[in-house]
Amino acid sequence: MDFTYPPTVCFECNGCGLCCADTDHKLRHILMLESEAEEISAQTGKHIEEFAGESSGTQPYIYEMKKVQGDCVFLKDNKCIIYELRPLICRFYPFELKYDADKGTHVFTATPECPMIGQGKLLSKKDFETLYALAEERLPQS
Repeated sequence: MDFTYPPTVCFECNGCGLCCADTDHKLRHILMLESEAEEISAQTGKHIEEFAGESSGTQPYIYEMKKVQGDCVFLKDNKCIIYELRPLICRFYPFELKYDADKGTHVFTATPECPMIGQGKLLSKKDFETLYALAEERLPQS
């Protein structure tokens, strides 16, 4: 597995829902792969158009989750009602995985906007290996 990660980052989700809604400082873009939108559609009985719009220029993510008053359409009482089906981007938050072409490796970074970065348990290489494997499984191979 070819990636780097922040070796001393602590994180434990507190369920605040910040990642699922717009804030005063950030317009949230919850992107989805086609396969994720299709799975959510199949499991919820909703047509993709009911919960997602097309996303532009964000390949391989071709859909963006719709929001109601700034909240993800699947956020109810500050809980994700499709938690087991949530998109890869949601599973990764507060981390992001990008490819660094200069170094020829993938790089995990953490967003400082999440109030739980620096809180909870120290994440290990194994935690990031699990996320990386999920990305390899879901993302289309080029």
